[in-house]
Amino acid sequence: MFDRIVVLISSPAKAWEEISNETDKQKVMNGFVYLMIGLCGLAVFIGTFFGNSADANEAFTIAMRNCCSTFISLFGGFFLSAYLSNEVGKKLLNRTEEIELNRQFVGYSMVVIFALEIISGLFSISILHWILQFYTVFVVYEGARILMKVDEQNLTRYSLIIAVIIIVCPALISTLFTKLSLILN
Repeated sequence: MFDRIVVLISSPAKAWEEISNETDKQKVMNGFVYLMIGLCGLAVFIGTFFGNSADANEAFTIAMRNCCSTFISLFGGFFLSAYLSNEVGKKLLNRTEEIELNRQFVGYSMVVIFALEIISGLFSISILHWILQFYTVFVVYEGARILMKVDEQNLTRYSLIIAVIIIVCPALISTLFTKLSLILN
């Protein structure tokens, strides 16, 4: 898994070539997405718990809330992004229903989001976090070109739309979850 992360970030074209040869499109969920979401949640829990000046009980409560927010935003963001990616493909590219392929595409395309969540969960890099997320556009572009086989005419537009979806969906869900948890408390 860590080799895949490094290759996706350092050489997306090479990684997408390897991924396009995979026959099991569901492998991404158990072998990558769920593990990455778990690592993100763990990093946020550790960073919040040990980086909090409150007493142990309050720090634990805050850490659990932040951990849950991370799980929900990434899990929901993944499935919402895959669904929207499938819909964009049907509308923009006149494709048929390809939900498994879109889950594979979105799951691996979220590598930058996952890596930044792990790092920012442990260290405070909020401004840098938002700036570095835009590398997702390049990862998505290469994946759209190689895995999704989007024609040159639609490649840039499709890549930008999907990258925005992948960046915005988890952030939107996180914001909604945070606001709702504050209201319900």
